[in-house]
Parts: sequence; C-alpha cells; structure tokens
Amino acid sequence: TGAGAAVRGGELTGAGAAVRGGELTGAGAAVSEDKLSSKEEAMDMEQANAPDPASADNQTSREPEPEWVQKMRRVETILGGARTVALHQEFLIRNNHTDLQILKNTKESGRSSITHNGTVIANGLMHFGTTSDVFLREHLDWLKRASNWAKFSATASLGLIHYGHEKEALNLMSSYLPKDSTGSSPYAEGGGLYAIGLIHANHGLSIMDYIAQELKDNNSEVVRHGGCLGLGLAAMGTANLDAYDLLKENLMTRDDAVIGEAAGIAMGLVMIGTRSALALEDMINYARDTQHEKIQRGLALGISMLMYGQMTEADTLIEDLCRDKDPLLRRSGVFTVALAYCGSGDNGAIRKLLHVAVSDVDDDVRRAAVTSLGFILFRTPEQCPHVVSLLSESFNPHVRAGSAMALGICCAGTGSKEALSIIDPMLSDSIPFVQQAALVAAAMILIQNSEAMSSKVSFYRQHFAKVVADKHEDSLTKFGAIISQGIIDAGGRNVTISLQSRTGHMSMRTAVGLLVFSQFWFWYPLCHFLSLAFTPTALIALNSDLKMPKLQFRSGAKPSLYAYVAPLEKAKEKEKEKVATAELTVTAKAKAKAKKATLSASGTSVEAMEVDKEKNKDAAEKMDTSAQPKGAPASSSEPPTDGSKGGKDGDEKMDSEEPPALKLPKDSAKRGEDREDKMDTSTTEKEVAKKGEGA
Repeated sequence: TGAGAAVRGGELTGAGAAVRGGELTGAGAAVSEDKLSSKEEAMDMEQANAPDPASADNQTSREPEPEWVQKMRRVETILGGARTVALHQEFLIRNNHTDLQILKNTKESGRSSITHNGTVIANGLMHFGTTSDVFLREHLDWLKRASNWAKFSATASLGLIHYGHEKEALNLMSSYLPKDSTGSSPYAEGGGLYAIGLIHANHGLSIMDYIAQELKDNNSEVVRHGGCLGLGLAAMGTANLDAYDLLKENLMTRDDAVIGEAAGIAMGLVMIGTRSALALEDMINYARDTQHEKIQRGLALGISMLMYGQMTEADTLIEDLCRDKDPLLRRSGVFTVALAYCGSGDNGAIRKLLHVAVSDVDDDVRRAAVTSLGFILFRTPEQCPHVVSLLSESFNPHVRAGSAMALGICCAGTGSKEALSIIDPMLSDSIPFVQQAALVAAAMILIQNSEAMSSKVSFYRQHFAKVVADKHEDSLTKFGAIISQGIIDAGGRNVTISLQSRTGHMSMRTAVGLLVFSQFWFWYPLCHFLSLAFTPTALIALNSDLKMPKLQFRSGAKPSLYAYVAPLEKAKEKEKEKVATAELTVTAKAKAKAKKATLSASGTSVEAMEVDKEKNKDAAEKMDTSAQPKGAPASSSEPPTDGSKGGKDGDEKMDSEEPPALKLPKDSAKRGEDREDKMDTSTTEKEVAKKGEGA
C-alpha cells in the first residue's frame, strides 16, 4: 500500500488513477467514451466465448491451486495487514494484565466531569485491543453520567477497546451507530462513527463506503464531526479522491466550526504524504479566509500531514507558512517541519525550530516548536535531553510544557534517566498544565519498563496515584495523571510507543498519532489518536511456507527484568472504633440544674444527700481499716493503755512472738492522718454543739 497505488479485490485506487464502475478517473488520465464502449464490446465477446461456469467450477475443484498461488494469497494477507492485525489482537487478548483496581480507585477519587472523562479515556487506553469492557459494564450507572461531548468521547473509547475487531465492528457498535429512528443521542452516534474509524485505522477500505454514506445522510454537526474523523482514519494514506471530495464538501459548504475542525484533520489523513498541489491550495486558501479558529486548527494539522517525509521538498511551503501573520498558520509551518523532517536529525530543521521557540510572539507557536523537536530527534534519543535542557527552565510555561512533550515523544519507551531528570522538577511546577505535560511525558518514557529496568517506575506510579487521590489538586494536573495511568499500562501492559520499526523504518501511523494526540490540549477527544502510536510487543515468526510455527524461546535474563507489575491490593476497610461522646460544660451545668430542681420538687435536699454520701464514705474507710493484716501498726492516734504493747518492753515482746510487720503502701499513712483530722474535727463540732445547748 502507499500513495502510488493499492490493489484491493481487483480495484486499482491511488493518487495516480482510480477505477470506479469501469470508468478510469483521476489526476493521471481520463478515458474517452469511444474507448470505453470498445472496451465494453471486448468484455461482452469474452463472456460469450467463455466456457460454462459449471464446467469451470468442476475443473477448478478437480485441480488444486498451484503452490505459488497459495503463497501469493498469504503474502497478500500479510502485506495487507489482515494477518498481522489478527495475530496482534490474539496476543493482546491472551496476555491482558490490566489492573482494574487502578481504575476503580481513580473512579472513586473524583466527581468532576474532567476526571470522569479522563477515567473513561484511560480505560480505553488500558484495554486497547483486548476487547475487554468489564470495567464499563460493572459501572454502567457511573458511565451514564457522561453527557454531550463526554458521551461522544466515551462512545469513541470503545473503538480503542475493540481495535482490530474489523469483521464484527458493525455488530459490536450497532447500538451506537446512526439509525433511522430519532430516539438515540447524536453524541453517541457521532462517537460511534469515530469508534468505527479507530477500529479500522489505516486499514479501512472495506468500511469507507459505509462511513461516507452515513456522513451524507446526517445533518447533525456532532454526527458529521465523528463521521469526518472516522472516514479520515479509515481512508488514511489511500489518497482516495472520493473521500477527499466528500470531506472538502463538509468543510467548505457548511463553514461550521465543529465539522470543519474534524474535516481539516481528516483531509490531511487521507492525502498524507502525497504533497498534492490541489489539496494544499484548497486547504491553505480556506484557512486564510475562514474566521473560525477551530477550522484553522484542524487545517493546520492537515496541511502538515501532506508534507510527511518530504524533507527539502517542503522548504518552500515551510518558509511561506512560518512568515504568515496568522499564528495558526505559523503553527502549521512548525508542524510541517516536524513531519517533513521526521526522524532525519537535520540540523537546519532543528535550528529553525529553536529560533521559533525563542522568538515567536505567540505562546502556542512556541510550544508547538519545542514539541516538534521530539519528532526530528527520535532516532537519537540521547541527544534530545541536551537540546531541550535549557528550554525546560524557560520563564514561559508553554515552552516548559513543550519541552516535556518533546522528551516524551523522542524518548518514548526508553526509560531514559537523563530525560526523567529534566522532567522531575516540572512535577512541582507552579503552573498546572506544565505538571500535566510532565506527567504524560513521564508515562510515555516509562511505558513497557519494569521496576528492574528503571528504578523510577515505582516512584512515578505512586506519584500518579497520589495526584489522582488528592482532592485539592488542580483539575488539569489530575487529568494528566489519569491519562498517564492509562498510557503506562496501555494495551494490558503489552504495547509500547515507537516511531520506528525493529528494522529502522519510520512508522507513519505513530507519527500521525503522536502529532494529533499532542493537540488534546485544545480538544480532549483527540486523546484517542494516541492508539495509532501503540505497537504490540509481540514477536511473529514465519516459516518457508509463510505460516506461523509453534516456537518456544529461552530467555537468559532474570524473570524480574520483564515481569509484569504486581496488581494493587484492595485497601482493607478499618473498623471504626466507638469514640466517647464529648460533653460540653454548658450541657453538664444544665443537667445538674435539672437534677437539682427534680430533687427539690421531691422534698429531698441536696445538702442531705451530700451528708449521706460522706457517712457512706466514712463507713467504707472503717471497713478498709479493719481489714488490715495482722501485726500492722494501728492507725489510731490514741496512746497505748497499761503499757502492754507500748514502750521498749512491748516492742521486744512483739519481736519475739511475731514476725516483722508487713510493709504497707505509702498511702496508708496518709489515710491514717486523714482519719485523725476527721476525728478531731468531729470532736470539735460536738463540743461546740454542747456549748451551744448549754448557752
């Protein structure tokens, strides 16, 4: 497949020519009517002279296909991608190690619409290609909270989960696709068409006609938005003129901001890498004429895609765009540098981007220029940290955020310590969107890295969870942390992000996916484009018959080096201890007052009760005294009588007859002193009473 031509089912399509219903159309040639009529007559003669179909079937049934024909059929399934997609899907389903506890913790941590949307997107990234929608089915009530564009994004996330399920795509998404009845939501229908495109991304010749028909039949701007994105993804790289004309019609005839943004991106996807002069003229002129910023943003991405891999052929366009007075077209020029020189490491392109990054007056253009450095340097990821190290300390927060994204794109999947050392200080940046970019970049760098490979893995996983659980954290930062959890565990922890294949060939899918994903800053549904950059970490072997043999591989590394991250343990609920109820002083006084009033009403005085309490207390103390052990000294203060046990003789007699006295507690002496005081006071009171009676 490519920009030149693609053969599918006997139909030749491409930039050079397109065959439609026996008519040859396209930029290459046009066939006159007389030639067509002569061709039709020749076909009729061939059919008349052809043998009977029944006999032909019998003949083919008797003679098996030659071996070279069978091999060519296998080659077609491999080069067409059908066999590879099926094997990758089987691998992702079989080895799914997604930790649902992470998603549950994230769901319970926030109640805002941004965190809800982020959790749905993270679920789609985590379950990419696994066909597992368990989390969504278990939390349907929670999922129903999504409304309007959040519902659009949630429906589109199903396209990530069912990626590669091409044969059953329409059945799986049937409840969300446009219907004749008017009961369904346009946001769900638009998201359904977007999901169909994500399922068939860069491999959707079989579904293009369906999406194009739905795009023609619907008037809702939301449905058309999803339909344009879906058609662009399905027809990606085909240079199909019918699809391009349909997208161009939606862009120019309606002049709607919502439809126009998606149409601008989709036009670039269809014509990617073709450098079509006609498409460039249409898109640049309309971008200069329109007043809608959203349309200009979409066209800025589309224009840059047309120059993918063109290197010096794009220099004239780059100079023209970078000198434009409109900042959105200058941003398009920066993106064109990124894709035209992607992976080249060209010094001139780097110099151009650095100049724009420090001199342009628009913050978004400067941010895009710094981010684009990651595309140019991805073949030498060890150089990127040195190039952006000074930019990461810029006073401009947009430049700092761009430097973080550049490191994430260039060093994706490498676990680079130098890159992480630059990102670490940004985690505590005072600007929320800088923290967001740093979190996303860290997840991209550490994807498919175990704790044995990088010591930073556990730290960043804990930091993501901490930011998500913090109720006082800014919503932008929290959204970045939620998306980062989805990226680092993408595809059931079985995919990575790589801009080149194992043999060094640049991946167009990955470049486009990362470029569009970096624009989620403006439009959250573009997060789903990151799925184009995911590459399953599977090894597919072929034998001489182009079949996949059953093999076993022996690894000389420690199992911990490639081990999956251990799943989180569900937090045990602590039993709440009953706490004694605190009683205020005012309440205690009120209770005492009420009690006093009750007693006075019953005729019992409080003083009398207190006297009774004192008597009871004295009786208890007397009982304590009588229970003292034998041989203990008496606590009474009266002197001994008759000298029987007093004096020296008495002491000697006690020593001879009984063992030494037991040692009593220290407070026993105090108890005796208190008793003496009470006895003295009671005696004094009796004497005073007698004197009073006498008087």
